[in-house]
Amino acid sequence: MTTDFEQEVRNSTILIADDTEQNVELLQAYLDDLGCRIVTAFDGQETLDRVADAKPDLILLDIMMPKLSGFEICRKLKSDPATRNIPICMVTALTEDRDIERAVDAGTDDFLSKPINKWELLTRVRSLLRVRHLQNELERTLSYLEEVDQTRSPNEED
Repeated sequence: MTTDFEQEVRNSTILIADDTEQNVELLQAYLDDLGCRIVTAFDGQETLDRVADAKPDLILLDIMMPKLSGFEICRKLKSDPATRNIPICMVTALTEDRDIERAVDAGTDDFLSKPINKWELLTRVRSLLRVRHLQNELERTLSYLEEVDQTRSPNEED
């Protein structure tokens, strides 16, 4: 028997953006057990295109990519109201404090250092997906309450 959250994970879409095919394949293999949909991108522009097409629930984003860096992609996505709430986890071999600071300044929600530990990846992915789905639930509830409020008669008291 699956829980509601496990079902939400299976219904999720994760975008893996990395210019190295082996890294993408490894992340896909690690995420296989989750049963979610995986989409991939191999450069910065393709990543933005995939976000527009696939509307992912989570993005695993390499920093060093052709065309646009992970920092630039993150900044663009976090500045757009349509994509700002998609959790982004930067996956990088960069480990210096200034790189981590740049990632945070760009708007990343989390980051993982390469080489990737499977259990750390799965834990962070589940956590970020839980946040995403709770956020979606909150947005639906607020939208519903707004509709209810708009349908109330002007003569009704608060």
